[in-house]
Amino acid sequence: MPAARPIIPIGPVSTGEEWHIAGIVVYAHPDSVSRVRAAVEAMTGVEIHAASDTGKLVVTVEAPSSRAVAAQLTCLHQLEGVLSATLVYQHNEDAEAMNEEIDDDSLSSGFH
Repeated sequence: MPAARPIIPIGPVSTGEEWHIAGIVVYAHPDSVSRVRAAVEAMTGVEIHAASDTGKLVVTVEAPSSRAVAAQLTCLHQLEGVLSATLVYQHNEDAEAMNEEIDDDSLSSGFH
Protein backbone atom coordinates (compact mmCIF):
# COMPACT_ATOMS: atom_id res chain seq x y z
CA MET A 1 0.00 0.00 0.00
CA PRO A 2 1.43 3.44 -0.94
CA ALA A 3 2.45 5.79 1.82
CA ALA A 4 -0.02 8.54 2.72
CA ARG A 5 0.35 11.63 0.55
CA PRO A 6 -0.28 15.20 1.66
CA ILE A 7 -3.46 16.66 0.22
CA ILE A 8 -2.81 19.91 -1.57
CA PRO A 9 -5.90 22.12 -1.28
CA ILE A 10 -6.90 23.40 -4.71
CA GLY A 11 -9.99 25.52 -4.69
CA PRO A 12 -11.32 28.68 -6.27
CA VAL A 13 -8.62 31.16 -7.16
CA SER A 14 -9.27 34.77 -6.31
CA THR A 15 -8.17 37.80 -8.32
CA GLY A 16 -4.49 38.71 -8.04
CA GLU A 17 -3.28 35.20 -7.30
CA GLU A 18 -1.18 33.07 -9.60
CA TRP A 19 -2.00 29.74 -11.18
CA HIS A 20 0.78 27.27 -12.00
CA ILE A 21 0.80 24.57 -14.65
CA ALA A 22 3.62 22.02 -14.78
CA GLY A 23 4.46 19.25 -17.22
CA ILE A 24 6.02 16.15 -15.66
CA VAL A 25 7.27 12.88 -17.13
CA VAL A 26 6.80 9.95 -14.76
CA TYR A 27 8.59 6.64 -15.29
CA ALA A 28 7.04 3.69 -13.49
CA HIS A 29 8.24 0.13 -13.31
CA PRO A 30 6.42 -1.70 -16.14
CA ASP A 31 4.85 -4.13 -13.64
CA SER A 32 3.43 -1.17 -11.66
CA VAL A 33 1.94 0.96 -14.45
CA SER A 34 -1.72 0.28 -13.65
CA ARG A 35 -1.19 0.85 -9.91
CA VAL A 36 0.79 4.06 -10.49
CA ARG A 37 -1.75 5.26 -13.02
CA ALA A 38 -4.61 4.77 -10.53
CA ALA A 39 -2.70 6.62 -7.80
CA VAL A 40 -1.86 9.54 -10.11
CA GLU A 41 -5.47 9.80 -11.31
CA ALA A 42 -6.58 10.07 -7.67
CA MET A 43 -4.35 13.09 -7.02
CA THR A 44 -6.01 16.52 -6.94
CA GLY A 45 -5.00 18.80 -9.80
CA VAL A 46 -3.06 16.07 -11.61
CA GLU A 47 -3.97 14.71 -15.04
CA ILE A 48 -2.43 11.98 -17.21
CA HIS A 49 -2.30 12.94 -20.89
CA ALA A 50 -0.48 9.91 -22.27
CA ALA A 51 0.83 6.60 -20.94
CA SER A 52 2.74 3.66 -22.37
CA ASP A 53 2.74 0.03 -21.31
CA THR A 54 6.47 0.38 -20.67
CA GLY A 55 5.87 2.84 -17.82
CA LYS A 56 6.17 6.33 -19.27
CA LEU A 57 3.39 8.76 -18.25
CA VAL A 58 2.99 12.36 -19.40
CA VAL A 59 1.34 14.30 -16.59
CA THR A 60 0.28 17.87 -15.88
CA VAL A 61 -0.16 19.45 -12.48
CA GLU A 62 -2.27 22.56 -11.93
CA ALA A 63 -1.84 24.31 -8.60
CA PRO A 64 -2.07 27.75 -6.97
CA SER A 65 1.67 28.05 -6.23
CA SER A 66 5.07 26.69 -7.18
CA ARG A 67 5.27 25.23 -3.67
CA ALA A 68 2.09 23.21 -4.34
CA VAL A 69 3.54 22.00 -7.67
CA ALA A 70 6.71 20.93 -5.84
CA ALA A 71 4.61 19.08 -3.24
CA GLN A 72 2.74 17.20 -5.97
CA LEU A 73 6.06 16.36 -7.68
CA THR A 74 7.34 14.98 -4.38
CA CYS A 75 4.17 12.89 -4.04
CA LEU A 76 4.70 11.50 -7.54
CA HIS A 77 8.29 10.57 -6.65
CA GLN A 78 7.13 8.74 -3.55
CA LEU A 79 4.47 6.58 -5.19
CA GLU A 80 5.29 2.89 -4.97
CA GLY A 81 6.47 1.70 -8.37
CA VAL A 82 7.66 5.11 -9.60
CA LEU A 83 11.27 5.07 -10.79
CA SER A 84 11.47 8.81 -11.50
CA ALA A 85 9.35 11.92 -11.94
CA THR A 86 10.95 14.78 -13.85
CA LEU A 87 9.69 18.34 -14.11
CA VAL A 88 9.84 19.24 -17.80
CA TYR A 89 7.97 22.54 -17.85
CA GLN A 90 6.37 25.00 -15.45
CA HIS A 91 4.40 28.11 -16.30
CA ASN A 92 2.46 30.53 -14.15
CA GLU A 93 -0.23 33.04 -15.02
CA ASP A 94 -2.20 35.59 -13.17
CA ALA A 95 -5.24 33.58 -12.06
CA GLU A 96 -7.54 36.17 -13.58
CA ALA A 97 -5.94 35.56 -17.02
CA MET A 98 -6.84 31.88 -16.73
CA ASN A 99 -10.53 32.85 -16.90
CA GLU A 100 -10.17 34.86 -20.12
CA GLU A 101 -11.86 33.43 -23.18
CA ILE A 102 -9.69 32.96 -26.24
CA ASP A 103 -11.31 33.68 -29.58
CA ASP A 104 -10.44 30.79 -31.92
CA ASP A 105 -10.80 33.11 -34.92
CA SER A 106 -7.76 35.09 -33.74
CA LEU A 107 -5.52 32.02 -33.90
CA SER A 108 -3.43 31.18 -36.92
CA SER A 109 -4.96 28.54 -39.17
CA GLY A 110 -2.18 26.18 -38.03
CA PHE A 111 -3.50 26.02 -34.45
CA HIS A 112 -6.61 23.98 -33.62
